[in-house]
Amino acid sequence: MPDPFTVRKLRWRDLDRVLEIERASFGADAYDRKLFADCLRAGEDLFLAVERGRIVWGYLMGCARGKRAELVSIAVDPAARGEGAASALMESALRRWKRRRIDRLSLMVKTANRQAETCYLKYGFRRVRRVRRYYEDGSDGWLMARNM
Repeated sequence: MPDPFTVRKLRWRDLDRVLEIERASFGADAYDRKLFADCLRAGEDLFLAVERGRIVWGYLMGCARGKRAELVSIAVDPAARGEGAASALMESALRRWKRRRIDRLSLMVKTANRQAETCYLKYGFRRVRRVRRYYEDGSDGWLMARNM
């Protein structure tokens, strides 16, 4: 049985690895280095890495405004999917937001991304509404939210 995943705050030295995971996960829709660097520089509210064996296998980025928070992005290396990395990230993020007394958490997900939607449903998110042409490629997205 492999070692368990651990979650920690993202560090500057993780940036190249995060970009690899981002490209492998989102292809042409991947965020660029500047966005991640800006978030790190600004001390983004919640920027986590999940690792096993000193290798980063995924990340989660979120931000809070008052009593509300948004899960901006989460991705796991395709080689580690289905092994609990996303769950470790989600559970850690939810605990951290709860400690900060966040009342409501929201996110956007492509309507075609059933795997991600299923994961979010597992963590208590519900569809709020369909947002037409939300993504740059013209795809629709689901606005999903959950109360904490």
